Amino acid sequence: MFDSKIIEVDGVFVGAAIITGIATSLRFYATHESVRSLHNMLMPDLRVLREHVTATFHRMGHRLPAPRRT
Repeated sequence: MFDSKIIEVDGVFVGAAIITGIATSLRFYATHESVRSLHNMLMPDLRVLREHVTATFHRMGHRLPAPRRT
């Protein structure tokens, strides 16, 4: 492993993007159960990886609560 980037969604740590140096892609290391299905997935760049992880996190029902109206 050469480097890693933390992946957070809505303030929740869900995993890390790992730069292995073997290829031009990133490997996702999932730490949150809602994105476990993406563990070890390879993606071409950090932006695409974050978008995919965020969409999966939200699809699994983890969204910020709507702001309360006063």
